Amino acid sequence: MTKTVSDALGIEPIGKLLIKQAVPASVGILVMSLNVLIDSIFVGNWIGSIAFAAINVVLPVSFFIGALGMSVGVGGSSIISRALGAGDKEKALKTFGNQITIALLLMVSLVILGLVFVDDIIPNFGGKGDIFEPAKIYYTIILYGVPILGFAMLGNTVIRAEGKPKFAMVAMIIPTVSNLFLDYLLIYVFDMGMHGAAWATTGSYMACFLYIFWFFASKNSELKISFRHLGLQKSIVGEITSLGGVTMARQAVVSITYLLMNNILFDLGQEGLVAVYAIIGRMLMFALFPVFGVTQGFLPIAGYNYGAKHYERVRETINTAIKYAAILATLVFIGLMIFPVEITALFLSNDTNLPAKELALNEFVLSHTATPMRWVFAATPIIALQLIGAAYFQAAGKALPALLLTLSRQGFFFIPLILILPKFYGELGVWISFPIADVLSTIVTGYFLNREIRTKLVTRESAT
Repeated sequence: MTKTVSDALGIEPIGKLLIKQAVPASVGILVMSLNVLIDSIFVGNWIGSIAFAAINVVLPVSFFIGALGMSVGVGGSSIISRALGAGDKEKALKTFGNQITIALLLMVSLVILGLVFVDDIIPNFGGKGDIFEPAKIYYTIILYGVPILGFAMLGNTVIRAEGKPKFAMVAMIIPTVSNLFLDYLLIYVFDMGMHGAAWATTGSYMACFLYIFWFFASKNSELKISFRHLGLQKSIVGEITSLGGVTMARQAVVSITYLLMNNILFDLGQEGLVAVYAIIGRMLMFALFPVFGVTQGFLPIAGYNYGAKHYERVRETINTAIKYAAILATLVFIGLMIFPVEITALFLSNDTNLPAKELALNEFVLSHTATPMRWVFAATPIIALQLIGAAYFQAAGKALPALLLTLSRQGFFFIPLILILPKFYGELGVWISFPIADVLSTIVTGYFLNREIRTKLVTRESAT
């Protein structure tokens, strides 16, 4: 049988292989996170803090719909990795075709609903007061580009499942470069305000989609599907849905979290605290990029070797990924503990000629963000175990434990905490909910991962 690039996932040393997979994934996530970060800095400096808060209101809605593509992609990619590991290329092709059909049906339906109920959705996600109008402008334009983003995210996960992380990295770099260029052109040069920010982001989605379409149409991809692969197959749809549901549930909980946080913080401190959370939210996306990169690099290696029944390599992949991710998370933690004020200042305009209301808002945000940021990231060094542990069950095709562990942090712990603690501790109760949820979810994940390794991977290996 002719060797393919994906075969390396079952042959090369784990440490070397994880670095090869994780570095491009980390770079790609870094660049995309920088995209969100710098985009936010541009908006905060060139349009204003209210506009920055407005984008934070819209993000969970657009991310939720865009995450449909990622969830279908991750669910299908787990199947593809295991199918390639087992030498079943036809199943891999059929899975990819089914992913495309499912994503198209879901995303178009939700975009239509999102446009119909726009005036109800924005206030419910915290777009109240002065935030409503700029949020509506941004939301409406962004929504048109979200299906394109969904297909791009789907394709990116499949590229990684093929064992070609460098192409996946480039796919993540392209929208960042194009978005920053369009931000400068449309916001700074043509002074289009929120319209410019929204069209710049939508244009970057299209650039990413075109690159991924080229990848699969060219000789670089092993997965050459035809129209017959697009027809839905019940067993594959069920597996994609159950595994992809893990990612979708996680993003749904993230969106619910944004909804609750924006509303709770607006009640506690109006637009000021919403803007504070907007900055912290960006850092949650950006600062942990190396940890997320290791997690992304871990998935295809674990999935391929699980499919090939190389259980010793699966165990080694788990241990190595946790070690690498924990070291990186600790470095991130140190940086955030030392420089929270300097980080906050990047998002705020230093123009003294701004309206008095904008100047007052900037001063409030600058003086009120450091302590919350330290609380939010207080348990960062231990999150590697939680992320890798949940990712293992997804890579192995075990949908239920993957779902429960993925939801444990925000769904089972964080959301109840932010509903209860602020009643007793006010604003502080919101921020201390983050590290408490991190600690509790890590303990739960560690328990189930250790049990899986001792009772399933070792037993299965000894039987083969």
